[in-house]
This record gives sequence, C-alpha cells and structure tokens, in this order.
Amino acid sequence: MNIVSAEFVKSVADLQRCPAGGRPEVALAGRSNVGKSSLLNCLVNRRNLARTSNTPGRTRTLNFYLINNRFYLVDLPGYGYARVPEKMRVGWGPLIEGYLSRRPELRGVIQIVDLRHPPTAQDVQLYQWLKHHHLPAVVVATKADKLSKSQGLRQLLVVRQTLGLTGDDPLIKFSARTREGRDELWRVIEGWIN
Repeated sequence: MNIVSAEFVKSVADLQRCPAGGRPEVALAGRSNVGKSSLLNCLVNRRNLARTSNTPGRTRTLNFYLINNRFYLVDLPGYGYARVPEKMRVGWGPLIEGYLSRRPELRGVIQIVDLRHPPTAQDVQLYQWLKHHHLPAVVVATKADKLSKSQGLRQLLVVRQTLGLTGDDPLIKFSARTREGRDELWRVIEGWIN
C-alpha cells in the first residue's frame, strides 16, 4: 500500500469517544512490549508516529491513527506485564473486549506475538476469543531479525502449535528493522478494508 498520509487522531479510554464516520478499522493487539508501536511505525513508514518505549504498558488507551484519510489502525493497550496500577490494568480488559466485540467498524485484528518466545496463555486466550467470535485475524510474529533463519522457522512452528493455528490461519514473520513481512501484512489489511 502506498502511504500518502498517517496521523494520530485521538486516544480514548471510553468506547463512546471512538471516532465517528464509519471508516474501517484494523486493531493491533498483543502483550505489553511485543512491538506494536514499532510494527505500526514500520507499516506507515514513520519513525515516531506511535511512541515506542522499553517500558511495558505505555499504551493505556485505544489509540486511533488515520491512514490515507481512509481507515484507522487502532493500537490497543498491551496485556500481560506492565508497570501500571493493578486497577488500571484490570480496567483495560473491559475496554479491549468491548471494542473487539461491539465496534461495527472493526474489520480485522492483527495479533502480535514475539517470535523469540512461545505464546503465553494470554496470547492463546486472545486468539481463541477472536476465533470464537469469528473476527478476522492474522498473527504477526515480530522481532524476527533477532533470530537466525533456522531459529525463526522453529519458532514459527512453536507459535503455530501453541496458538492452534490451522493451515488456513495466517501467520506472518515480521521485523520492523528489516521490514520483513511488511508487504505481506499490507495485503491482509487491504483485503479487510476493501
């Protein structure tokens, strides 16, 4: 996809404040510190559109990024380890689940996992939830540049087996640094929003 424009529009902690207008939306979901912001920046060819951090849990709201004035990429709060108060972390659950289950503009979910590590129980739970609710989803295994080719292939098999992906379930090996998997992921996204 040719990126003409990419802009941050708003952060919301309440579903009532999501952008109006009916544009298609694609959500990015994954554990804290799995590389959601780096993936988003790589997709849109911007270094700092989404803030990256070494501290897990920086994304605490639904962050809407308008792409080509046509659709939104929506960065969801990370689940799992995050240095935030427990009350805040517990509050993310209803926000994320409410968005995923009740947002009519949502066309698909990019579930992000770290290729270097086996998916967690929370990763499995999210993937099963997406499948149960028949939400289009693609699993993207980030940080591929940190492994050798053979290690990466072994880890892809671990991801596929742990999440219970079938042969038809898309799994993309991705690196924000080398841009591996970027074009493949854009093809999936374009299929959802067209």
